[in-house]
Amino acid sequence: MRKNLYINGHWEEGENYSELKSPYSREVIAEIAQASTVQVNKAVDSAQEAFSKMKRLSSFERSTILDQLVNLLTANKDKAAEIISLESAKPLKFSIAEVDRTIETYKFAAEEAKRISGEVLPIDAAKNGVNKIGFTIHEPIGVIAAITPFNFPMNLVAHKVGPAIAAGNTIVLKPASQTPLSAIFLAELLAQTDLPKGAFNLVTGSGRVVGDALVEHEKVKMVTFTGSPEVGKNIKTKAGLKRVSLELGSNAGLIIDKEVDIDSIIDKCVNAAFSNQGQVCISLQRIYVHEQIIEEFTRKFKERTDQLVLGDPLDINTDISALISEGDLSRAKTWIDEAITEGAVLTTGGVIENQVLRPTILSNVGNTSKVSCQEAFAPVVTVNKISSVDEAIQQINDSIFGLQAGIFTNNIANASQAIKHLEVGGVIINDVPTFRVDHMPYGGVKESGNCREGIKYAIEEMTELKLVVWNHN
Repeated sequence: MRKNLYINGHWEEGENYSELKSPYSREVIAEIAQASTVQVNKAVDSAQEAFSKMKRLSSFERSTILDQLVNLLTANKDKAAEIISLESAKPLKFSIAEVDRTIETYKFAAEEAKRISGEVLPIDAAKNGVNKIGFTIHEPIGVIAAITPFNFPMNLVAHKVGPAIAAGNTIVLKPASQTPLSAIFLAELLAQTDLPKGAFNLVTGSGRVVGDALVEHEKVKMVTFTGSPEVGKNIKTKAGLKRVSLELGSNAGLIIDKEVDIDSIIDKCVNAAFSNQGQVCISLQRIYVHEQIIEEFTRKFKERTDQLVLGDPLDINTDISALISEGDLSRAKTWIDEAITEGAVLTTGGVIENQVLRPTILSNVGNTSKVSCQEAFAPVVTVNKISSVDEAIQQINDSIFGLQAGIFTNNIANASQAIKHLEVGGVIINDVPTFRVDHMPYGGVKESGNCREGIKYAIEEMTELKLVVWNHN
């Protein structure tokens, strides 16, 4: 089954095609068009030409287009979820949840399209501002290149496409090479809305060809990227003076203070660590447990983890399936073995069964072990003992990343310490750091990125602020 490019409102064949295989079955599920540089340029030109139409649309019209998309997605929820599971090996129960979130994300975008506004400025507060009034307006920035990852192939696309349309921009989307089917399905749905022809374009292919061509194109005004820090840094280097929005890596930490009810948090911790095989930007990777309760926590955490069901992602009962590639499977296993060699204790997991890595818990892990200091992006979590919340905060901060962190505590002073001293973009009190709803400002510090997603906040980054000063003299 061949899948083509979507340029200027039409499906266009690629010069070459690449086989797309299921990460779980390893069977070929589609042939994906590989865009040439010429075709990428054509997509950008189409977006540039459509920009004049997009920026003339009223906020009501932009909101209506997004509402149309919401209705189409809602009517095709089951199909959308199956596509996600087929191409990414995300267990179906989590794919269904992703589609629900995607619908909600586009709903937020439809609502925020009607709320884009500026402010009135007291120009006469300055000595030479007498009889003058000032105000600001937000204008669409132009052509946006969106480069998205495999792990949430619908919802993380929505976090770029939704605010771009809401703000009146045009888009050229390059999805991850392993998960283009979700983006192609989106194009099929958008084609049924009132979105102007050329306002959304889809180009599939390699990062070296498609990604670089988009990043370096002079007509692209903004690049929005979610992925690895290495690729993000490369994009920022090549983008020149373009606006660049980067949502990058993490090794999210959780503090569990003494006197916390372990039974009430175990399910949250297991889900946070192993949902989507740990392939989540804010997957729970490091847990720091107070020494008074670490034995009880580790025992119950292991018991619940060992109950997870491994298998086919299209089976609704499956909890854990295959990692996105054989290379990631091999890397994760190597990191686990290295940590054990360096002194870590294997509590459970650490083995591969039918090409699926069993959920792995490691204890007594050093800060320099890869499973701790780098982004595992696999079903691997570390559990270490701490004697105080302050010690745990220092451990979490000893990282190149700073996306989100969490703390379970009954002590308001310790919660306040976490808020004040954790070097992250988001602090989650009495919940796991994997918590996210799609309208909150989401993003990090250090090598976790330089932006905030969440529709309202993304729209601010996708618009230009224009000042108007009116002289009444």
